[in-house]
Amino acid sequence: MKFEHLLEHIEYKRIQGSTNIEISTLEKDSRLVQKDSVYVCITGVKADGHHYIQDAVLKGAAVIVTEQEIEIPYPVTQIQVRDTRAALAFMAAAYFGYPADQLKIIGITGTKGKTTCAYMTKAILELAGHKTGLIGTIETIIGEETYPALNTTPESLTLHHYFQRMVQEGCEYVVMEVSSQALMLKRTIGITFEIAVFTNLSADHIGPGEHTDFEQYKQCKKLLFQQCKCAIANVDDPSFCDMFKDVRCRIVTYGFSNAADFYASDMKPVIQGDSLGTVCQIEGSTKMEVQLSIPGIFGVYNALVAIAIGTYYHLPNEVIQTALRTVTVKGRTEIIEGTKGYTVVLDYAHNAVSLKNLLSAMKAYQPKRLIALFGCGGNRSKLRRFQMGEVSGKMADVTIVTSDNPRFERPEEIIEDICTGIQNVKGRYIAILDRKEAIRYAITNAKEGDIIVIAGKGHEKYQEIQGKKILMDDKVIIESILKEKIGACNTCMQT
Repeated sequence: MKFEHLLEHIEYKRIQGSTNIEISTLEKDSRLVQKDSVYVCITGVKADGHHYIQDAVLKGAAVIVTEQEIEIPYPVTQIQVRDTRAALAFMAAAYFGYPADQLKIIGITGTKGKTTCAYMTKAILELAGHKTGLIGTIETIIGEETYPALNTTPESLTLHHYFQRMVQEGCEYVVMEVSSQALMLKRTIGITFEIAVFTNLSADHIGPGEHTDFEQYKQCKKLLFQQCKCAIANVDDPSFCDMFKDVRCRIVTYGFSNAADFYASDMKPVIQGDSLGTVCQIEGSTKMEVQLSIPGIFGVYNALVAIAIGTYYHLPNEVIQTALRTVTVKGRTEIIEGTKGYTVVLDYAHNAVSLKNLLSAMKAYQPKRLIALFGCGGNRSKLRRFQMGEVSGKMADVTIVTSDNPRFERPEEIIEDICTGIQNVKGRYIAILDRKEAIRYAITNAKEGDIIVIAGKGHEKYQEIQGKKILMDDKVIIESILKEKIGACNTCMQT
């Protein structure tokens, strides 16, 4: 491939060398550079790619793309651009043959609900016979292959590679979560989204290495709606008017307000054995009754997104209803099977707003006791710990405080902060440092009619401790303890 082909949509200054040369690979990591690679210098939070130019040259790079004019040995070609992140995104699209242009791309942004909306939408499209790829917080799905996620939205180079793979696999659609970080870091620049979804907005991802404040966070989210044909937006969210004040694309709304294009009414909790679900009526641009295998009001909000997308593509109501009746999502109000008389719910809720919404949803099922088990991540805002403690102290009958991802902090100090929040509202709690033992305590002491919420990690399969990721999967732990409990019961009955 000729290097000049990668420059089709980029403004640049040629410092030295030729653009009419053959190149092998496109890289942003100097460690992956090989003979005749193009190396793009990206400035990140922890490292600046410009510092590794000599390494790339020694490995045989044919082209270096920089933001500054830097002395580089001739005859290596140097291209200077204003923003290497944006340049990488456009070059990646060209390098992989513009695969995004061959897909109908649905992007979902918002503080909460992105993952569930994505899986619901994929389920509907695939049941209707449309092969659909998925890119999100949990995993990327391409045909029969799945890849664990490193970021909610991958770097542009990886993203366009995934698009290429999806085209090769015969995908018509791709449903993807689009994070504020990805929008800020230009990972999706140049992509035209057929549909872009706004779920909701609350303060999150604000701090060092993320967003400086809530306003910047919101403005980054808004960028998605400057590159889509149609927006599907939550009209009930307080930020709706501000988010869409200057948006020029078509806007379709959803919510519980009857002013929305798609709105829900008559929502009722449904209990089937140990499983929790929801039934409601959908009104407005379409009319149907839907039953969800996901509990709570936010399950309905997410379903409204999927219904609006299904209707946009003229899919039959029966297909939409069938898909929504069965779809579940890993670690998102996931009901664990194998309990007897009580319910265990696994969820990713890791801030006060999410935890409050989760516990509110569970209270609608009138449990005998609502038990909340969670911790907080280290090297994050201390305020989150106090707030989560206060929420659980007010809403749960018992809180079990444990470790989450302590990172480089002492887990005992994080737990102490959470307990301070619970004490502020005089809530009942117990602190158990070891997360596995905390889960064991919750399940061993469960009584008929209880709902146990195990929050914070959801689909994650590790704990971050002192810079290392230690294998730990809440679902595997829960299922193991349930088997032990059943085995112990059987032994008791035999004796």
